Amino acid sequence: MTTSLAEHLRALPDQSLAALLHQRPDLVVPVPTDLSALAIRAQSRVSVARALDSLDRFTLQVLDAARLTREPSAETTNLDVILAMAAANTQPPDPAAVREAVRLLRSRLLLYGPDERLHVIGGIDEISPYPAGLGRPAAELDSRTAALCADPAKLRRTLLSAPPSARAILDRLAAGPPVGSVPPGALQAPPLGAEDALPPDATNGGAPTGSPVRWLVDHRLLVCVSTGGSGKPGTVELPREVGLLLRRDTGGLGPMPTAPPPVAAAPREPKAVDSAGAGQTMEVVRQAEALLEQLAAEPASVLRSGGLGVRDLRRLARALGLDEPTAALLLEAAHAAGLTGEWGEPGTAAPRSGAEQQVMPSAGYETWRAGSLAQRWEQLARAWLTMTRQPGLVGQRDDRDRPITVLSPEAERAGAPVARQATLGVLADLEPATAPTPDEVLELLDWRAPRRSRGREAAHREVLTEAATLGVTGLGALTSYGRLLLADTTSSEQRGTDDPLGLRSEGEPSTAVRALDGLLPAPVDHFLVQADLTVVVPGPADPTLAAELDVVAEHESAGGASVHRVTPASIRRALDAGYSAADLHGLFTRRSRTTVPQGLTYLVDDVARRHGGLRVGATGAYLRSDDEALLGEVLADRRLEVLALRRLAPTVLVTPCQVNRMLATLREAGYAPVPEDATGAAVLTRPRARRAPARSPGATRIVDPLAAPRLPMPRLLGMVEQIRRGDAAARAARRAPALLRGPEAAGAAHSHTDALAVLQQAVRDKALVWVGYVDAHGATASRLVRPVSIGAGYLRAEDERTEMLHTFALHRVAAAVLAD
Repeated sequence: MTTSLAEHLRALPDQSLAALLHQRPDLVVPVPTDLSALAIRAQSRVSVARALDSLDRFTLQVLDAARLTREPSAETTNLDVILAMAAANTQPPDPAAVREAVRLLRSRLLLYGPDERLHVIGGIDEISPYPAGLGRPAAELDSRTAALCADPAKLRRTLLSAPPSARAILDRLAAGPPVGSVPPGALQAPPLGAEDALPPDATNGGAPTGSPVRWLVDHRLLVCVSTGGSGKPGTVELPREVGLLLRRDTGGLGPMPTAPPPVAAAPREPKAVDSAGAGQTMEVVRQAEALLEQLAAEPASVLRSGGLGVRDLRRLARALGLDEPTAALLLEAAHAAGLTGEWGEPGTAAPRSGAEQQVMPSAGYETWRAGSLAQRWEQLARAWLTMTRQPGLVGQRDDRDRPITVLSPEAERAGAPVARQATLGVLADLEPATAPTPDEVLELLDWRAPRRSRGREAAHREVLTEAATLGVTGLGALTSYGRLLLADTTSSEQRGTDDPLGLRSEGEPSTAVRALDGLLPAPVDHFLVQADLTVVVPGPADPTLAAELDVVAEHESAGGASVHRVTPASIRRALDAGYSAADLHGLFTRRSRTTVPQGLTYLVDDVARRHGGLRVGATGAYLRSDDEALLGEVLADRRLEVLALRRLAPTVLVTPCQVNRMLATLREAGYAPVPEDATGAAVLTRPRARRAPARSPGATRIVDPLAAPRLPMPRLLGMVEQIRRGDAAARAARRAPALLRGPEAAGAAHSHTDALAVLQQAVRDKALVWVGYVDAHGATASRLVRPVSIGAGYLRAEDERTEMLHTFALHRVAAAVLAD
């Protein structure tokens, strides 16, 4: 078959051969040396499996029809027989659709040859041994079963006599696959005389039948492939003829819909879908920021096996009011986006000797936080689309019955990006704003790529849930900006439809960001201060305003309008960060669209008046104040006994404790001290947040690990020319005289002097000559050339096929024979 396939490839024009390499790009990784090597690679198990994975259900059924209708002697079929088998179904497909499927199979080189002599490429039977879910012919399984199948009337009578329990087994195997396993001992015959002791079978009218599988085997409706033994289960197979008889009502191939299943739900209003999705993007960005702030305040420790512990995940979920799957999704997406990192990673400085690794916000978090809401969402959503991790596995058990934790290596799945692309691709191919149910999405996936979707239903359902959580979908439909993001992150021949040459600068927002910006409310740079000292931000806060509110107020609630509250502690925190009372008055006056309440003014002045009344230094540490009564109060405060304070002077107290501990203890007791340096100047600084080393985000595009990149047509045509040259050279070498082939060429009957004479005569006559020579590696080779000149110990000859001039060292020429 390899030779006939190679001849078929040689007969194809260059454009058709390049189109084949475009459809199956793995065939040129690396570029085959000749067409015979290409034919062998096209029939390899891995390459054929990749080609089959991209076919829809109907095309696979047409391929099964070609396999089932092959003539045993010639191993070929024809288009008319395939059409006849497809027409035998209860709902026959359109013949034009069958012909189009055959054309597609030919373009993928899964079928080749003319319509009256179609060949099925090798390797398919090894990958899928049961075409259309039918077993092997009875002649290949058992001669007695083949004899039964050769008598159609007897086969029908035997089938009708099967007990209901046995008939149920036949129906299940007829639906495919045709192979089943049975418990140990079920296929063994009962002891002599034990038939009468069998219990009555209610499904068989009260008559004893024993094991229904053994009944089927005894009556040749099933074939025992292996009996098992030693406690191992046995295996039975349903012959193809019996399976076809059981499928007589629906046809041998089963139902053959030529189009994907329809979606029952009517399209929603596109504006409502985008609005719902945009609202969810605001919520998920807020949740991600709150999660990262929790990690900044209390980093999570990394387990020895990798990942975060269950307790840390529960703590974070409880603090944010989220369920654990949502918290795990946000952690995985933030880590993939480079917003978190591990403190103490190899090659980085640990905070102290022997410190354990901890997960905390990375240096890139500050940059992300300063971006617009749409840009922050895009970074999270793109990381989720392209990350090779499956958050839905968190909380499940691995192969060793250990729980899979968030960020652990066990949640790594190379096919996760492709699963997200396939699931969202179904939504993208529907009419905009169409919201199919999860079951309808799974049906569409099963029709579009059944080999890749079966067995992955749980992962596809997780994709739909996660997409709704992240705001990629709204009301069950793909949003307009989600469609743009999916198109931008999907690998294709070009870098993107909006930027085919890759000229867009890195800082320019993407089309998805621009579309989402048009849906989100504009950031506000003001707030409303109410009499109860609450601050209401009527919309998404500007990054500068959000940074100021983080210092001067406590966050209470979020949503379309976030609420903050000004407290003595928040005012004290702002003063510690370097704000003065005048700065705070100016901030509230400038940002507030309402009149600043008098209570807020009094609160700022009162806290500022007390702020800095105490000064802390080092002795361990000292405490000084011009207010002797205040120092007396501190010295008498029993809550401060742990500091072991003693008076050095009427205005100075000292303690053996360090400055930071004294500051924390005094503030917990309700005092408002400030540190000072050696000159007595107050040191007012905002505490520096610890950050993990900066991390680059993961992949920004979805790449199928099983698929090679598609190459442009001009490059493929160049590869075709290279393959044809190699094929011509290989065929020419096979046509060389026997004197010049194999190891006997070096010891040919022609002497070196005779070879030189032949070459000199060929130079004069400009004739073609076969030259046998020994290359630098000691291997013998031959080439058909036209000698041009001989001199200085070298032969110069032209290869007419490649139009190239070659140079041969004369001492390496073993023989020369004039071409016929």
